[in-house]
Amino acid sequence: MVRYSSLGLDMTKFPFCDKSLPYDVRASDLVKQMTLSEKVLQLGNTNRGVPRLGLPKYEWWSEALHGVSNVGPGTFFDDLVPSSTSFPTVREAEIDKSLKNLYIVLLRLGFFDGIPQYSSLGKKDICSDEHVELAREAAREGTVLLKNVDQTLPLDANKIKTLAVIGPHANATAAMIGNYAGVPCKIVTPLEALSAYGEVDYQVGCAEMRCRSDSLIFPAMQAAEKADATIIVADAAKGPVILVLFSAGGLDIGFAKNNKKIGAILWAGYPGEKGGLAIADVIFGKYNPGGRLPLTWHEASYADMLPMTSMPLRPVDSLGYPGRTYKFFNGSTVYPFAYGLSYTQFNYTLKSAVRSTHIKLNKFQHCYGIKYRAESQIPPCPSMRIDDMDCKEKINFEVEVKNVGDRDGSEVVVVYSKPPEGLDASHIKQV
Repeated sequence: MVRYSSLGLDMTKFPFCDKSLPYDVRASDLVKQMTLSEKVLQLGNTNRGVPRLGLPKYEWWSEALHGVSNVGPGTFFDDLVPSSTSFPTVREAEIDKSLKNLYIVLLRLGFFDGIPQYSSLGKKDICSDEHVELAREAAREGTVLLKNVDQTLPLDANKIKTLAVIGPHANATAAMIGNYAGVPCKIVTPLEALSAYGEVDYQVGCAEMRCRSDSLIFPAMQAAEKADATIIVADAAKGPVILVLFSAGGLDIGFAKNNKKIGAILWAGYPGEKGGLAIADVIFGKYNPGGRLPLTWHEASYADMLPMTSMPLRPVDSLGYPGRTYKFFNGSTVYPFAYGLSYTQFNYTLKSAVRSTHIKLNKFQHCYGIKYRAESQIPPCPSMRIDDMDCKEKINFEVEVKNVGDRDGSEVVVVYSKPPEGLDASHIKQV
C-alpha cells in the first residue's frame, strides 16, 4: 500500500492488515497496538492519526461513523483525559470498545487493504437518479402536517395562479441541510420548487430568524394581499396562509396554532437537498403526508421550569421540576410526541388481542417487591428480573387500519405499553 511504503512500514508486520482475519480481530489488534495517549487523540471529530502504525489524520465528522464523541464540530479531548482513566469516570476499556467499533467500519470499507473498494466511486455514483429520488422521498416521508383547518391543504394547482412565498428560509440552501451531511448533489429550494406551480412573489419578510426589524415585513404583506395563496407566513393575505417550519427540535408555535388566519402548518425538520421539492409535493397534494413528530413540542414556559443542572427524566415534585419526554410528562403541550395529520382519514379496529400471559417461575427465579402508591392494590408477584427470565411468550394483537378517506395515504401505527396502575414513579407509557 502506498501509504505504508511511503512511511517505510511493512504491512505484513501488522495483523490488522491481514485480510484473512475477521474484522473484529483486526480492529482489536489495531487498538491494542496504540498507547493510551494515541487512543485519546483518535476520539475527537478530527483525530491526529498514528503515523507509526500508518493511520493518517482523519475527519470522522464527514468521513465515517463515529463511535465516541459524535456531538459536532469543536469536540476535542486534551491531555487530561489519559489521567482521568485512573478513576471510574473514564475507563480505558470503554475507549477501546468505542475505537474497535469505529475501526471495524473502516476495515469493512477496505481502509487498510490497499486501494479501498469504494475509492473509485465519485459524484456520479452518489448523485445517481435513484439516490436523488431517495433524497426527495425521505424528505416527503419526514414532513409532518401539524395543522390543516378546513382542508387548507392540499392546494389545487389548477386554481392557484399566484403565490406569495415569504420568509428568510423560503430560498434556503444550507439551512435545509442541517449540520451533519455530505456535500449535496443539487439543492432545490422551496422557492424554486414552488415556482413551478404559479407566478411567485418572493419576499424575505425578515432579514434573519429573530425578525428584530419590521423594515421588510410590509413588502411581504403587500405580496400576500395580492396572492392566491401565501406560503410561510404573513399577517395579511387574500388566500390561505401556510406556515412551513425548519427546525431540529420542538418549537412553541402556539401563536400560529391558534391563529385563524394560518390555515395549515408543516414541519419539515431539516429536509435535505430535495427539501424544496418535497415541501411543494406536500403543499400541492402530490404526496399525502404521514410523518409523526419524533419528540414532544413543549410550551415555552416548560423550559423555565427546568434548570440546565437538572438531569432526571422523572419529575422532581419537591423542586417543582416536570418530567421529561412523553414517558414522564403529562402536562399540556403545543403538540404531543408522535402527532401528525394526513389528507385522508384512518379508522382503527382492534381485531384480536391477548389480554394476559402466564409465566411460570422455576426454583431459581423469584418475585421482587416494587414501590406502589399507598392506595393501590399490590399483585401477588409485583415484579421479576428480566435477566433471570427465559420467557418465549409473545403478546400478540391484530389491528385493522382502514383508509376511509378519498386519498391514498400512509399511516404510522404507534403502539404503546404502560405499567400497571398504582406503580410509584413509573413512566406513563412507552413505545
